[in-house]
Amino acid sequence: MFGTKNKRKPVYLINGFLDSGKTDFFKYTMLQPYFQTKGLTLIIACEEGENDYDEAFLKKTNAVLERIDAQENFTIKKLKELDDWHDPERILIEWNGMWSFREFSLPDVWMLEQQITVIDTQTFSMYFTNMKSLLSDQLRNSDLILFNRADGAASLPDYKRNVKAVNQKADIIFEGANGEVDVTLDEDLPYDLNDDPIVFNNFGFGNFYLDSLEHVERYMGKRVRFKGMVMKPGGIPEGSFVPGRFVMTCCAQDIQVLGFACEWSGVADLKEQSWVEVTAKVDKRFVEAYDGEGPFLVAESVTPTEKPEPEVIDFSNPNE
Repeated sequence: MFGTKNKRKPVYLINGFLDSGKTDFFKYTMLQPYFQTKGLTLIIACEEGENDYDEAFLKKTNAVLERIDAQENFTIKKLKELDDWHDPERILIEWNGMWSFREFSLPDVWMLEQQITVIDTQTFSMYFTNMKSLLSDQLRNSDLILFNRADGAASLPDYKRNVKAVNQKADIIFEGANGEVDVTLDEDLPYDLNDDPIVFNNFGFGNFYLDSLEHVERYMGKRVRFKGMVMKPGGIPEGSFVPGRFVMTCCAQDIQVLGFACEWSGVADLKEQSWVEVTAKVDKRFVEAYDGEGPFLVAESVTPTEKPEPEVIDFSNPNE
């Protein structure tokens, strides 16, 4: 999970709302053999939760604790002072979940090695509904997203889709009292995988995009049908285009385009930003724009159509 990549001092950043389990995660990790180190560990805590770092723990792990209690005090100057004072081998930062990431920065000699978001599964829905912008800032650049206290939660597949809509590349783990909780999405998808073709409405297309990134084998050889806007970006194979959709995960500033490369013999006749209905078979191929292999569509038909309503898929509204 952790590992230093170069000679600069590695920083491990953990964020999440108060009492989500950030301190417990760091304390558990610091005691594991793979995370042992000879040098000093500097812990910077930006809030104080129920489970703190006591003196016995700090001594056992060769760590020192510093607190920064206000975001205006989390400055390059302050961090350099702590670096000069302690000369740590690595730095662990517990970020305050109510602080904005817009002003987050580190000294040049510190390197962000890994960003982790810890979420209390029992309160995720409340935060996602009422504080979506702040939560999205936490999720957007995280390498690992850990849902703890996941026992008995009925909406885990929906939570996973919510998070994937914000951050497609993060590893997502649901953890209960006895370890990881398996999240199987098949029966929870808003369409039937046995249909031929599988027809996607607005929200269905968003789910197809996110689910196939992780489970392309579910769709290999299946026929799908959906509406998309014609795009011809660089990095896709010759003779293909991208039929995509606009997706909003948080607010208007977060609108992005989702879509896969699609092979079609008549691609030269397609006008960019026109709307088409695509029926295609799902394959898996290397695409330069993907930086590797991923879902690839082979079109059977591409016909002009009216743009869908609404034009933007809102992941906070699964009833579109």
